[in-house]
This record gives sequence, C-alpha cells and structure tokens, in this order.
Amino acid sequence: MKKLMAMLLLAGSIQGVYAQKTEKKEMFLENKSLYEELTNVQKKTDKFNLYLNMQGSFDANFRDGFDEGVFKMRQLRIEAKGNLNSWLSYRYRQRLNRSNEGGGMIDNIPTSIDYAGIGVKLNDQFSFFAGKQCTAYGGFEFDLNPIDIYQYSDMIENMSNFMTGLNIGYNITPTQQLNLQILNSRNSSFDKTYGITEDSEGKLPDLKSGKMPLVYTLNWNGNFNEVFKTRWSASVMSEAKGKNLYYYAVGNELNLDKFNMFVDFMYSQEGIDRNGTITGIVGNAGGHNAFNAGYLSVVTKLNYRFLPKWNAFVKGMYETASVTKAADGIEKGNYRTSWGYLAGVEFYPMKTNLHFFLTYVGRSYDFTHRAKVLGQENYSTNRLSLGFIYQLPMFFLSPAIHTNPSGVN
Repeated sequence: MKKLMAMLLLAGSIQGVYAQKTEKKEMFLENKSLYEELTNVQKKTDKFNLYLNMQGSFDANFRDGFDEGVFKMRQLRIEAKGNLNSWLSYRYRQRLNRSNEGGGMIDNIPTSIDYAGIGVKLNDQFSFFAGKQCTAYGGFEFDLNPIDIYQYSDMIENMSNFMTGLNIGYNITPTQQLNLQILNSRNSSFDKTYGITEDSEGKLPDLKSGKMPLVYTLNWNGNFNEVFKTRWSASVMSEAKGKNLYYYAVGNELNLDKFNMFVDFMYSQEGIDRNGTITGIVGNAGGHNAFNAGYLSVVTKLNYRFLPKWNAFVKGMYETASVTKAADGIEKGNYRTSWGYLAGVEFYPMKTNLHFFLTYVGRSYDFTHRAKVLGQENYSTNRLSLGFIYQLPMFFLSPAIHTNPSGVN
C-alpha cells in the first residue's frame, strides 16, 4: 500500500510539473489580451473589449536647420467597446493627453472624449448610433485610426471631427452602405468657437448663432470585391444665420495583393473661416473671423508590403487656401499652397497591429503675392521620427485577431 501511495504521489507531481510547463508555454501569446496574460483566464464574451491606443516616437525637428530632438507621445487614447447582445452595442474612447475641461461645451461632454454612445441594429439593413461620435466625412485618411497617421493634412488637422448626434446606417447590400448623420455643428458656444472680433475699422460683424447649429452629412461606403473601395460624402453645416459651410470628400482605395493605395479629394467652402488658415493670413487676431474661405486638399498614400513583416510607404499632400469672394478690402483668390511629402518603413513583428517605424515628414508652405504683402513668408519644416504604434489589447475576445478593431478614427 505504501509503495502504491508513493507511486501515485510521484505521478501527481510529474503531472503538476508538466501542467505548469504547458501553462508557461501558452503565456505571452501574441493573440492574447493583457488581462489573459496576467490572469491566464481566457475571455469568453465580446461584451467588454478594452484597448490602449498608442503612438510614441523620438522626433528630430528641422526648420532652417536643426531645431530640436524630443521624445513625444502623439497619440494616447483609451477605448472600450462591445456587443451586449445581437442588437445592442456601445463604444467609448477618450484622449488621455488632452485636457478634460468641459466648460462651455454645448453637449456637456469634454473634447477629450471622442466616442460615448450606443449602437442599435434594427435588422440586416438598418442601424443607428446615438451619442458622441466621429463625423461621417469621406476619405480614407479620415477613416483610419489616428494612431496610424504620421501627419494629417491641414484640412483634417483643423477639422472638428467628434461631435454629438445621431447616425442612421442603411446597408443597400452587404458591401454597399449609406449613412445619414445629424450632429451638433460645434462642441462649444458660437463665441468660443469662432471668436469673432472687430474689423480694422472697429466694427463687429452682424452675426448670430442659428437656433439649430447642426451639420448634416450623407456618406457612401462602397466595397467592390475588396479590390476597389469608396468613401464619399457631402455635408452642409450651419455656422451662423446666413453663413453655412459646405464640405465634400471623395476617397478611393485600390488593393492589389502586396500593394495598396488611396487618393482623397476634399473641398470646403466656408461662410465663416472654420479652418482658420485664411484668418491667420487676412483676419484680425483673436478668432476665426475671416469670411468666404475655400480649401482644397488632395492626399495620396502608397503602401508596398515587400516582405511579410515589412511595409514601405510614400505619401503626398497638396492643399490650397483661398478667399472665394472679395469683401472688406480682401482680394479674391489663392493665398497659400502647401505641400506634404512623407516616406517611411514599418516593421510588424506580430500578427497584431504592433509595429515599429522610421519615417520622414516634410512640409512646404508657399504664399502668393497677395499674402506676402500682408507679411507672410514662405517656409518649410522637416521631421525624422523613430517610434512605435500599438493598439494594446488589454481585454478582448481571445480567438479573434484584431488588426484594426476600432473601425473609423
């Protein structure tokens, strides 16, 4: 009997050691969330998914020679999302490196919060999302997760992208979708958003906020056999009584095995200069107080996955800032043309979206004669960045591989 007990104890010990070795081998797998790594408990539900979106780098900045070298966390956002059942979902995302001050917000939500709302799927065709959300503007650069952007175009950089309201989605087919979106046209009050000040003669413009400061957007997302995709939109925004903003975006993407590219065309005509670039050239100090501004932006990016874990890319941007109608001594025409040129290489060590990058970002700003007489001068900037991008899965559904689970923005 003693020999039998000893043999059973020995067998149990060996089995325990083997089990521990097996557990250690299964730990730190690339498709497991941080929660699973720490607890070794596999998550079985999609009701709660938590991510930390990060882009950090060391930047060497140049302007008329070397300017400075600094470490910088350009993107740091916490995101929670999930499907509570077959028809109800939610999403929350907040920027951790932006002020959480909420004073003056017409929706009572601080601008550090990108998303805070629920989604309802009515059937296979109709759905809606209510709460704070990303505007449904077209274009593929606008549609990407912000952590994947090394440098936005001036058009997108100066937009108000996250506002509160309602989006109604209609799936024409499984690959063709329409969105009708109605949102607040601004986050803050009229005065705080535009900062209208006196003109050169000491007069205040006769402007008042409309009773329904909203933006209306119609968006089409198309997918043709995963080879050609579209992101088109048309928007009208109420800026003030008698002053509207019209925005159009046409984005097209081509996917061919290892090669991928997109081209975005964007145009904005603004009754009040919401973008702010023209105000900086012809307006008075203190706010967005120029009128009849027009902005054109063309952005293209080409990716080539020359090895399974390596990607090379180039990106170009062409943009103009104009006055569309002469008024108050301000001449009609183009005032600034800007160019952007980027190139880089990315290394993906795992199947998830963790990657390391080395990239160059160059910008040139050329002012026309009508802008130079107002004191503007041409200039260029350059930047070299070495860093990482990671949407860290802190807690998510284990069997899935989430390469870009955030969807748009």
